[in-house]
Amino acid sequence: MAQITLVEAVNLALHRAMSDDADVVVLGQDVGRDGGVFRATLGLLGKFGPERVVDTPLAENLIAGMSIGMAAEGLKPVAEIQFSGFSYTIIDQILNHAGRLRHRTRGRLSCPLVLRTPCGAGIHPPEHHSESPDAMFAHIPGIRVVYPSSPRRAYGLLLAAIRDPDPVIFLEPTRLYRLFKEEVADDGQSLALDACYTLREGTDVTLVSWGAMVYDTLQVADELGEQGIAAEVIDVATLKPIDFDTILASVGRTGRCVIVTEAPRHCSVASEIAANLAEHGLLSLLAPVQRVTAPDVVVPLSRLEHHYLPGKQQITAAVRKVLEFA
Repeated sequence: MAQITLVEAVNLALHRAMSDDADVVVLGQDVGRDGGVFRATLGLLGKFGPERVVDTPLAENLIAGMSIGMAAEGLKPVAEIQFSGFSYTIIDQILNHAGRLRHRTRGRLSCPLVLRTPCGAGIHPPEHHSESPDAMFAHIPGIRVVYPSSPRRAYGLLLAAIRDPDPVIFLEPTRLYRLFKEEVADDGQSLALDACYTLREGTDVTLVSWGAMVYDTLQVADELGEQGIAAEVIDVATLKPIDFDTILASVGRTGRCVIVTEAPRHCSVASEIAANLAEHGLLSLLAPVQRVTAPDVVVPLSRLEHHYLPGKQQITAAVRKVLEFA
């Protein structure tokens, strides 16, 4: 198996999906000739041609609307929004059309659409390039929200998203695009959607995260392990719907939970997980649930980015806090 980065795994999955299914089409700004701003679609135009790899104008609402129309007519569009901070203009299309198409037509039509977008901070870009709008998308009925944290999961989850008959928002952690490599087999095997992945087992505390923050969370778990603290690490992976059973089972074993996200704190996915633990896992908890999040402010420009993003120090401090309770 080849050792590849996360963005290469996305590219590999797109090649595989388009080779396996002639109905899969890719569209977005610069996805063809340039291979995408991060080169996630590199090589697709030469292999599959301009009818299946479509360069669009700089018009996100158009990209989303075209994709919904294609999906309604039987194609399987994979659309790219260059950065998640540019996705706000597509909310009308996703909320009022993609998420409602099956309901509106009483099941006559489905919307097998995947909308990919790089997400999160950490690469020092300008404004609107570092947003984390995962909770905004997760609040929309009728869609899935998927957020991989490694090359292997990016490959398998993207294939699953493309094969799903309903719309999927596929958030790709920009900071992890080329941060590390992992062995990925191009075997066409998808991974389960709507499932959490237990990356490390432990008995003292459950660390729940997704996207780029999984990388930092695993590092903290390794450091805690050297100190005799066994942390269980869960990658949520699908943020809508969330596999609460896996999280509740883990907290039932450890009694403590720290939730880690780089999204703002207020009304976040972390808040939803904490609320579910309070509602269904209260008797298992030995300490209050802790949330490690970004502050409720606009993502700053690159000079202040390191002040904005939560890191290993904050995760470790939250773990120490829950371990104070006997």
